[in-house]
Amino acid sequence: MKRLKPSTQYKKDLKRIRNNPKKAEALLKVLHLLEHEQDIPQEYNPHMLTGDYNGCMECHIQGDFLLIWIDEDAKEIDLVRLGSHSELFGKGVKR
Repeated sequence: MKRLKPSTQYKKDLKRIRNNPKKAEALLKVLHLLEHEQDIPQEYNPHMLTGDYNGCMECHIQGDFLLIWIDEDAKEIDLVRLGSHSELFGKGVKR
């Protein structure tokens, strides 16, 4: 089992969804899979990113609600960002 390590920015992103129980529940399902080193189902469209997020993985939690993470460490998964395409990939957004 891996430890989930949220970044400061991820924590800020998470606060934006605290009043949306459907998004929070969907996110928890994916985090559970990551934590238990299980494959993310194809319905979530998991894929590697390039550009500013080169080396990161992304999946679609719900429609335009995305999770970005790094899984390079044997014991930890770095949770990088959480949000919509425009929030995560808008002009001037950096990791």
